[in-house]
Amino acid sequence: MMKKSVLKKLNFPAYVFHAIHTFVVKNKGRTFRQKVFSLLNPTPTSGELHHIIDHVIVISVLLSVVSIILETVSWIHAPFQKEFYAIELFTVAVFSVEYIGRVYSCCEEPKYQEPIMGRLKYMFTIGALIDFVAVAPFFVGLAFHETFDLRFLRVFRLSRLLKLTRYTGTLNTMYKAIYRERRVLFAAAFMMTLLVILTASLGFELEHAAQPDKFDTIPDAMYWAVITLASVGYGDLTPVTPLGKAMTVVISLIGIGIFAIPAGLMASAFTDQLRIDREAFENEFRDAIAKGRLSPGDRLALEAEAERLHLSMEDVDRITDKVKSELMSNTGVLPEGIAPEIVFEKYRQQISHLKVFSLSKQSEHVELMLQESGNATELERQIWLLIKQKSN
Repeated sequence: MMKKSVLKKLNFPAYVFHAIHTFVVKNKGRTFRQKVFSLLNPTPTSGELHHIIDHVIVISVLLSVVSIILETVSWIHAPFQKEFYAIELFTVAVFSVEYIGRVYSCCEEPKYQEPIMGRLKYMFTIGALIDFVAVAPFFVGLAFHETFDLRFLRVFRLSRLLKLTRYTGTLNTMYKAIYRERRVLFAAAFMMTLLVILTASLGFELEHAAQPDKFDTIPDAMYWAVITLASVGYGDLTPVTPLGKAMTVVISLIGIGIFAIPAGLMASAFTDQLRIDREAFENEFRDAIAKGRLSPGDRLALEAEAERLHLSMEDVDRITDKVKSELMSNTGVLPEGIAPEIVFEKYRQQISHLKVFSLSKQSEHVELMLQESGNATELERQIWLLIKQKSN
């Protein structure tokens, strides 16, 4: 199946034609707004065409950012000025169409269903603001370039890189980790601020007389305190007095531990949050499997969540087998699509349990109960006798 999918994508024109045809068939009878929403957002009717559009947007973002960076190199920009402008026109066109399409179709989401207020509410979301800032500098410069010097707007074009956050859940996971550990991070930030102020004050008192031009005020000394505590040490500000040098050694050693606390906390919180999200994904999958069948909407939501959590197909398959095995152990019901290997392993486990029962002290009581009419079927009696004979 994977090889066929790769071969289809290598034959790109046929792959695109098939994706368009599938999209048209799936969206037959739906409104234009619903079709636009399905193109730009994952829905049960989106199909492969949605992924193709996502890839076009991502490639446009990367192409635009690389172009903006290379434009600053004079010997590259001079001979390729027209090409850079063509890339800018193409990427702005892609981003503009995307922004208009998202604003137009956002009413398909329940929270933005009102035609006017819903769209206004969507336009002030983080994602929509990033999309707007990605194209605004071009149109502002186009309208007012003869009146104002708007070259400073070029830097805002790099905000297009933020559009990629829509296609990864890393920032969302980071935000949740920061919010969950906010009290501890605030305490660490307070300690760092206190240490910087104390260090800057001591540095000012010890070095002001020897270097009045560099340690002129405590705010000036704060710059030296930060780069020293963070173990950066640019060397532009250095103590010259014996006490100042001794203090620098001490605070450098203290700074290694104090400034490392937030980094350690963030790494631990991010890893822990990723584990929590993956456990939540397992629970969602367990609930969906427990229903007996995964609906297209459930499957799409689980695939999107797996992609957000950076789970590979092997990870998803492992979680699937684990959940199905647990459900079969707890309920005795075989979930749909369970792997034959799991069924075989469960069968062997049940046979082993029967062997243990046949060798136990209660085996005679079990046999008497089996012989009584109504307690067991003839097949169950035969299986018990056969297992007992083989065990003995």
